[in-house]
Amino acid sequence: MDKKFYVYILASRRNGTLYVGVTSDLARRVEEHKSGAVPGFTSDYGVKALVYYEVYDDAENAILREKRLKKWNREWKLNLIEKDNPNWRDLAELLNC
Repeated sequence: MDKKFYVYILASRRNGTLYVGVTSDLARRVEEHKSGAVPGFTSDYGVKALVYYEVYDDAENAILREKRLKKWNREWKLNLIEKDNPNWRDLAELLNC
């Protein structure tokens, strides 16, 4: 089985606080954010809804994309989310998180 890597965006609410991350296990990582298992930014600001993600076949490209997205201005990130998820649905439902 080929390993996949994910670049994801979490939000506290529609147009709320955003967090960009990268992981090789999206379901596990989202659950960690939702449960507050790892102290830090997402638990401090209630950033728990998975609103966007992309899938990559290799870690290098996923990490490069994460770094690029982190440098994007807020409006670009909001537009990226709304292009595929206009209702800001929590996509974790699709992952059974």
